[in-house]
Amino acid sequence: MIDKVVHSLAEAVAGIPDGATVMIGGFGGAGMPSELVEGLIAQGASGLTIVNNNAGNGETGLAALLKARRVKKIICSFPRQVDSQVFDGLYRAGDIELELVPQGNLSVRIQAAGSGLGAVYTPTGFGTELAAGKETRRIDGRDYVLEFPIHADFALIKAHRGDRWGNLVYRKSARNFGPIMATAARCTIAQVDAVVPLGELDPEAVVTPGIFVQRVFATGPGAAAGRAAAPGGTR
Repeated sequence: MIDKVVHSLAEAVAGIPDGATVMIGGFGGAGMPSELVEGLIAQGASGLTIVNNNAGNGETGLAALLKARRVKKIICSFPRQVDSQVFDGLYRAGDIELELVPQGNLSVRIQAAGSGLGAVYTPTGFGTELAAGKETRRIDGRDYVLEFPIHADFALIKAHRGDRWGNLVYRKSARNFGPIMATAARCTIAQVDAVVPLGELDPEAVVTPGIFVQRVFATGPGAAAGRAAAPGGTR
């Protein structure tokens, strides 16, 4: 019987080693798997490379992971904002490495990894410092920069609901980077508001199929529901 539901944060983030590359979903606070990040802090992995849209807000979530000095490098498109004081302090002190990637390029590089592509040509960044040292090419009269896929060992994402097979549906803008990150990581860990019985999710609404998800952790009272079998079957 396939059951990907785990019942504690410790179990959810078990096995993430020092030096791992970890994708973390979210656009600011929307779609940020805060509980999984807290579990990762408690788990103790260090020397991490984090792939995220931004570099944390305030001193919670991703910012708390940075403050705990568990991150050696961050790959993101929006590192600085009004409340990014944790990242700002670490970067100015030379205690964290930044790879700045335009947001569209960040998305397409993650998608390239999930699609099995070797590289992609994009016009974004051509002629800027972000293209320094990179291969360029003119195609149909337009200049492009060669960008390589971003793969990850683990992806921590947040969804609205899931089932024990790992099928996921999202809520509005919280969807953002989660679906593509799930395809680009060797192990995807999904934080969901509730686990529902098999068959309850509308197949037409499933954005991330369970084949891309290895662990599901419910933060609400719906954790037990997903262990119930769909009517007429137990698989």
